[in-house]
Amino acid sequence: MKRSRLAAFALASALALASCNSLAAAVLKPDVQAAPLNVPAGDYTLDTAHASILFKIDHLGYSTYVGRFERFEASLTGDPASPESAQVTATVDMTSLNIANPGFAAELMGPDWLDAESFPQASFKTYGLKIVGENEADISGDLTLKGKTQAVIIRARLNGSAYDRLRGADVVGFSATLPISRSAFGVDKYAGLITDEVLLEIEAEFVRTPDE
Repeated sequence: MKRSRLAAFALASALALASCNSLAAAVLKPDVQAAPLNVPAGDYTLDTAHASILFKIDHLGYSTYVGRFERFEASLTGDPASPESAQVTATVDMTSLNIANPGFAAELMGPDWLDAESFPQASFKTYGLKIVGENEADISGDLTLKGKTQAVIIRARLNGSAYDRLRGADVVGFSATLPISRSAFGVDKYAGLITDEVLLEIEAEFVRTPDE
């Protein structure tokens, strides 16, 4: 009898805990909506814990070679009533290249490729934005890489926005792609052998506290 009471108590406790967890999850889960007009206006900073920058390049037709940069910062200023006036700035630490191969990463950061010692940062700054779909925009701006500046266009998709109780902030999330010509920035080793186009894939969550 004692064991059955203990078992019943354990079961009741487990059910109560599960109910509390479900209630907490329901309360904390943000109501994310992909509606541009619902994005609060203001100044946002990148949540680097929930962001990534990958680069992809065709490797001789055998595979798509993938790497990432581990350290970067970005800011966003915008108003859904005037989306074309949105401003985005970003910097990337070129010494933070990670390809899960330290020796080859060092080679790619060397003078024959990215020359990260001489040019430790890449930067981007917008000068225009054009709405191209319900939740998509082309962001025109200047990209500076290896000491050279070129006009580029980022295709960005709004994934959604909401107030996030866990972070105590308004959050807006985007996915974006940016194709660039590596030779346009002086990264032209093995030109004609290895493809010139590099695709950057960006995932970003920007945050602002409501009282900002």
